[in-house]
Amino acid sequence: MQNPLTHVAIIMDGNGRWAQRNGLMRLKGHEKGARVAKDITKAVKARNIKYLTLYAFSSENWKRPKDEVEGLFRLLERFIETEIQELKDNGVKLRVIGDLDKFNSRLRQKIYYSIVETSGNRDLVLSIALNYGGRDEIIRATKKIIMESIPPEEINEKSFPDFLDTSDIPDPDLLIRTGGEKRISNFLLWQLAYTEIYFTDVLWPEFNEQELDNAINWFSGRQRRFGMTSEQVIE
Repeated sequence: MQNPLTHVAIIMDGNGRWAQRNGLMRLKGHEKGARVAKDITKAVKARNIKYLTLYAFSSENWKRPKDEVEGLFRLLERFIETEIQELKDNGVKLRVIGDLDKFNSRLRQKIYYSIVETSGNRDLVLSIALNYGGRDEIIRATKKIIMESIPPEEINEKSFPDFLDTSDIPDPDLLIRTGGEKRISNFLLWQLAYTEIYFTDVLWPEFNEQELDNAINWFSGRQRRFGMTSEQVIE
């Protein structure tokens, strides 16, 4: 029986290396990567997958050169200004996960505007991880629990996710990481507990629909046991 695929998460790795291999500035790699993200969002929607989460900027990425970080933020603003109407027209709901407090007020306002503008859409939920770290998310969730004075006996594996950034979406079924690295880099630490993880050497700017289908086909052949034995799953 084919595995149902509802939620795909992607670590979009390899923009800088792609740029260097092609004799370009690193920011050109991010620009190309942004165009690929747009194409893959359309491809995911066309395959009737309802949730897509993209790791765009981690809480550790602030350590990168200042000009690269500032360039990434300019790309984000440009995306909001040029693509939101298309997302809105095509039934894509935009969400943002991560701690936005570190961004300037202008960027935060544009992000919040985009979220509101697409809030009524239902065809695809696109979550962008910005200033996101899995450990930070768990710490922020714990602080929320403390602030709301939740009794300890009410905190369990079913209630804790209600305090995470992803409280209103299902956990990923499939995580794709491009660029050849084989780690999850502090991404969705709680949510990936039973996610199937697909690694590819393809750099993100070279990722395309065929590569997406390769990952989906690989996922279809996996036996998802969720702690059970193979015999129990077959039964």
